[in-house]
Amino acid sequence: MIHTVTRPLITEKSLNLASKGWYTFAVAPDARKQGIARTVNGLYDVNVQAVRVLIMHGKVRASGKRRTKTKRMDWKKALVRLKDGQTIDAFEVTGEGEKK
Repeated sequence: MIHTVTRPLITEKSLNLASKGWYTFAVAPDARKQGIARTVNGLYDVNVQAVRVLIMHGKVRASGKRRTKTKRMDWKKALVRLKDGQTIDAFEVTGEGEKK
């Protein structure tokens, strides 16, 4: 159960979605929606209302002197919607990095 969710995805786009109630996670390729919901419920002590799953295709890169093509692995992304009023602390934005 614990290996279903690999890590939270913290990007500018995912933080924008988190402000609207959708939280983004990288999940195992064989993960199902019910398993993702149970894992997020257990890890973060929240109530999941909806789960959307996307398969992200790996990019093709050229590497080395001969520019041989290598392909990154495909991976799965899950968008999780929580019950109103609930948040996950990992997605909270603090203003400390903006000060200069």
